[in-house]
Amino acid sequence: MLVLITYDVNTETPAGRKRLRQIAKQCVNYGHRVQCSVFECLLDAAQYRSLQAKLCAIMDPEKDSLRFYSLGKRYESKIECFGRTDDYRPEDTLMI
Repeated sequence: MLVLITYDVNTETPAGRKRLRQIAKQCVNYGHRVQCSVFECLLDAAQYRSLQAKLCAIMDPEKDSLRFYSLGKRYESKIECFGRTDDYRPEDTLMI
């Protein structure tokens, strides 16, 4: 399933900037950055739960926010892109 992950991390402190880097690093391991704090990740159910647990363990729930949008398996018809886009297809091989 394709999952869209967005996050907003309070970076006013060094600890916040560290959380931001850690969350971004985890997301890069699972998907493709499509905007600054937005990732598209093609995940199975176990990967989804694992990534969600990792990100929730990193974030500060009083200062940060995470959102997971499950677009499912038929995501192609649910995505419209305008303006500059990279030629990225979630089902292609992800190089890390």
